[in-house]
This record gives sequence, structure tokens and C-alpha cells, in this order.
Amino acid sequence: MTVGRRRLSEYSKKSQNDSGKTNHPMNYKHLHYFWTVVRAGGVLRASDELHLSPQTLSGQIKLLEDRLGTPLLRKVGRGVEPTEAGRMVMQYADEIFTLGQEMEDALRGGRAAPRAPLLKVGFVDSVPKAIAYHVLEPALRMNPAPRLQCPEGKLTALMAQLALRRVDLVVSDVPLPGNLGVKAFTHLLGRSGVAFFASARLLQSRSMNVRQARSGFPQCLDALPMLLPGADSALRPRLDGWLRRHALSPQFAAEFEDTALMKAFGREGLGVFPAPAVLAKEISRQFEVERLGAPEDLVEEFYAISIERRITHPGVAAITQAARSELFVDR
Repeated sequence: MTVGRRRLSEYSKKSQNDSGKTNHPMNYKHLHYFWTVVRAGGVLRASDELHLSPQTLSGQIKLLEDRLGTPLLRKVGRGVEPTEAGRMVMQYADEIFTLGQEMEDALRGGRAAPRAPLLKVGFVDSVPKAIAYHVLEPALRMNPAPRLQCPEGKLTALMAQLALRRVDLVVSDVPLPGNLGVKAFTHLLGRSGVAFFASARLLQSRSMNVRQARSGFPQCLDALPMLLPGADSALRPRLDGWLRRHALSPQFAAEFEDTALMKAFGREGLGVFPAPAVLAKEISRQFEVERLGAPEDLVEEFYAISIERRITHPGVAAITQAARSELFVDR
């Protein structure tokens, strides 16, 4: 608990009040309230769980925000979600309250139970969720399997956490930019071709079947609406360039920051979408779509970014080695 208190205090740049006196130590009850609200998905649900009024609960969290000097929650529709700082605080809160529960269990059992090692891997939010899972899967096969923490966000924010050793590894679809000012090393995990997928419903609506679409690929894309990854993704400029090189101009139906949402729209027949070819069978089965083609001149790359030039962390080593030898190979 002392370690958690020291780490969380780093977030507050208001450690002294106007008179120069140090503020009181953090109230961990306030931290628990914040933790409960995020896990419950809203103040109303958390207030029922904690037997507090929503007004009291919101006021207690406001005291925590004042103590740390930064907002931790923001309104989204009728609910709330953690801010970037709030997500970081949640990582520490998870560890703090998990440790507290383990302490109680150990005392009740009369002996301390061995703790699984902690592995913290950050994922840039443009990395497909299926890729993220398969990258982590080898670590889950270790004995003992590590406890995972998997923050997600923009590369800049994740690199700040890596520089402070708050994550062990960052998985990205772009290499480390030279302008971030962080001393870290980029390790290529592998490359994957990009395949295009469409539902049978979409093809039928355009008087086309799967065999015709495949034989006419990639020109068939001009006759189909297309679902695209967001402009901030690493794939988007490569995809735009590929379309220009092949003189293709499909109708752009929608853009998505979340590639899982893009695939869900594709399953409903709203457009053809691109996705990693190494996961073609899995995507076809899960989203009930057909692979139309995978051009050889369009690829995605995935990277592991670490503080270490030579990876020594066992969990990180398992991830990088398996990605190169199992995930990013021809299937």
C-alpha cells in the first residue's frame, strides 16, 4: 500500500497548498469509490453497490480529483468513463485493491499464497483486437501464467508510461517515431498482408456472388461500398495509396476508429472491409464474411517497443518470439 501511495502521488502536481504546507495523505476510501464507479460503469450503479447517494459519491470523487490535481472522469452519454489520467489511476487502483484482497486471503489461510508475476503490455488503439489477443496468448501459456494489465491508448501516451516503467512493452502498428524524445527500441514482430472481406448479403445486393467477386478482384471493389479504418491508423495511408495505384475509387461508406466495430458493420452487409490476412479464417468464421482477395503489394506491420535493446523479461520474450514464429507466418 505504501508503494501505491507513493506512485499515485506522482500524478498530483499540487502537492503543496498556497501556504506551502504539504497536503494530507491520499484518502484511499475516495480511491475505492472512483475504482468502483469505473468498474460499475456509472455513478448510479456504483451508488447502489456502495449504499451511497449519487451526490455523495460524486462529491467524494471530486475530492480525489482535487487531491491529484486532474480530472479522472468525463461524461459520455448518460454514463461516465475515465479520462487518460483516470485510466492510469485505475491501473494502480486495481493493483492496490488486488493486493489488499490477497493480504486478507493470506491472513485467513494462515500463509501467504504465491503471487503470479505481473506483465503490463500497452496496445496502441489502432492495433486490431484479434492481433492483440494472439500477441498476448503465448504469455498465458507460461507457468505460472502472469497477471496481465493491458492499457490501450494513443502511442504518445503509452510511450510516456513506458518511459516511467509503468508498462513493460508497447505493441504498435507503427515504429517508434524519432520526435517523441523517449529512449526505447523498436522490435519488428512481423508483417501481414491485408485481405478484403465482404458478406454474402452485400454481394447479393450488388448482383454478385463470391466466385465472381474473387475472379474480378480487385476491380470488383469499385462496385462495392467500403468500410475504412480511421485516418489516424497506420493502415489508412497505405490503403489510400494502394487504391490510387490501382486506379480504384470505391464508394467510402464509413470510417471507424475501432476496427472491431468496422468488422461488425461488415458482417451486416454495409460494406467490404480490410483486415490482417493472417487472421482470414478467424475473421471469416467470426463475422460470417468471405475473403475476396489479398493483394501482395499491401501489407501491415506490427512492432514491439521496449526500453531494453535486448529483451530479457520472460513474458515479453515469450510474446515477441511466438509472434515471429507462430502468428506472422504464412497460414
